[in-house]
Amino acid sequence: MTSTSVFSALAPYGWDSAWADAFTPYAAEGLLPGRVVRVDRGQCDVVTADGVVRADTAFVTPHDPMRVVCTGDWVVVEPAGSPQYVRAYLPRRTAFVRSTSSKRSEGQILAANVDHAIVAVSLAVELDLGRIERFLALAWESGAQPVMALTKADLVPDAVTLSHLVQDVETTAPGVPVLPVSAVDGDGLDVLVALVSGGTSVLLGQSGAGKSTLANALLGEDVMEVQAAREVDGKGRHTTTTRNLLALPGGGVLIDTPGLRGVGLWDAETGVGQVFSEIEKLGERCRFHDCAHEAEPGCAVLAAIEAGELPERRLESYRKLMRENQRIVAKTDARLRAEIRRDWKRKGAEGRAAMEAKRGRWR
Repeated sequence: MTSTSVFSALAPYGWDSAWADAFTPYAAEGLLPGRVVRVDRGQCDVVTADGVVRADTAFVTPHDPMRVVCTGDWVVVEPAGSPQYVRAYLPRRTAFVRSTSSKRSEGQILAANVDHAIVAVSLAVELDLGRIERFLALAWESGAQPVMALTKADLVPDAVTLSHLVQDVETTAPGVPVLPVSAVDGDGLDVLVALVSGGTSVLLGQSGAGKSTLANALLGEDVMEVQAAREVDGKGRHTTTTRNLLALPGGGVLIDTPGLRGVGLWDAETGVGQVFSEIEKLGERCRFHDCAHEAEPGCAVLAAIEAGELPERRLESYRKLMRENQRIVAKTDARLRAEIRRDWKRKGAEGRAAMEAKRGRWR
């Protein structure tokens, strides 16, 4: 098969000249390029110019969970045979990573080579702004462009209420498109389709957020199974159990993921800073460059809260995510752990000195 035919066959899945260049060293060995559309139990489905093949990942399954083959990877597979093996994967452009629930604090890759991270949030239940900020931090850190899809907008018939909800999310997600959509009546879907048609999008959100229904609407057919959310709290069961990559009829590809109950940060300081860009910008005007925005004199962030320009909830959420991220990083970075301990000791000494000074004034 010629390189031209390979290009035309794989182009709908995101193949381009840069991927072709990265594959060049393998072409002389008679190996094939392909994109992983599904992974399960040490094997994966790979779409190639010859069709979808089932390949074993045994050769590229290291002890490091950050380097396992995942949905969205461009891989190098052996030609037709039984069994077929993945020989390597091409360097990733982006990777959506969260921390696992294990005590070893490992990272788990959810999807690779993603251009847009669509965060689905249901309008059928009360907005959890803190969870939205958490999803967005991971999305920004991945290198993808986040997009907020406020699903089930048809359940909010009052235009003023819907506008207020959109505004709340826009304040929480600076620099992120916020799109109220309804898979029932199609409202907002055309904008979302146009936005994601030029690349790879991953669909994220909690169970019950309407992800599978939204995926079916984007795909134009009922590909994903749909289950009703519980009326009592709007939560649903896992409809999608694996990550699947599917070509969209209007161009681009979509990776649908299982509902995420836990969304732990994984070395996402840059992503957190992007989510709270207004706080980072205010911090540049603080008197001290290492201001913690707690009680320091000349703190521009605290001044903005006092002036009503910054919601206190935003600062509390920023602190929480920064602390969580620092703990995760510290578990894998001995030097940082030592720095944190020194900082704790310094603050403890300063606190004791301040108390002694106060006691001296009381005597």
